[in-house]
Amino acid sequence: MLPFSVPIFPLPTVVLFPNVFLPLHIFEPRYRQMIADALAGDRIIGMVLLRPGHEDEYEGAPPIYTTGCSGLITHVETLADGKYNLVLRGLEKFTIQREELPAAGRLYRSAVITPIEDAMGEGERDELRHQRKRLRELLTPLFNEGGLGNVLPDAMPDEDLVNALAQYLEFEPMEKLALLERRGALARARSMVELLEMKRMGSGIGNQGSGLVH
Repeated sequence: MLPFSVPIFPLPTVVLFPNVFLPLHIFEPRYRQMIADALAGDRIIGMVLLRPGHEDEYEGAPPIYTTGCSGLITHVETLADGKYNLVLRGLEKFTIQREELPAAGRLYRSAVITPIEDAMGEGERDELRHQRKRLRELLTPLFNEGGLGNVLPDAMPDEDLVNALAQYLEFEPMEKLALLERRGALARARSMVELLEMKRMGSGIGNQGSGLVH
């Protein structure tokens, strides 16, 4: 169960998905404060995507998309200069209801959120297995071209594999956000198949295959 409000970490290119791991290097003072506060509390932060045109307002409160994913800090390394290396594990999708006014001395943003149900529907598992096979068919030639071989772990549950592919493949940030917004793993897998088929007919898609193996 997510807390009523979470600290918000907006980035221009990163979208976090449930049950997927994300390494981060934290160096800005406001986000170093955010991580320190999170570590002193429930270790949860909310990842959201910055809207286009954020550059002019980056040091303030640039506009963000309202759909995000909470993450639990599972590993952290505090560096000598006060920066952090950490790993987040995606927890649960959410939508932002409203941003909170900053408390005295707080440098980072926080928001009141509502969790979004992302569970499998009844009777969807057979179709999801079919979509998993189609994803393998589309991705195997790309991975083979890169000399990576089979990097789709057979033992990984279907939902987790779909979310990992959505996060690690080199889709555009808005494409990743659209995948996150899909309701459930089956809808996400179908959309990913469509994206890969379109890219195969066009210029192709790169990959970060090694990141799929945890």
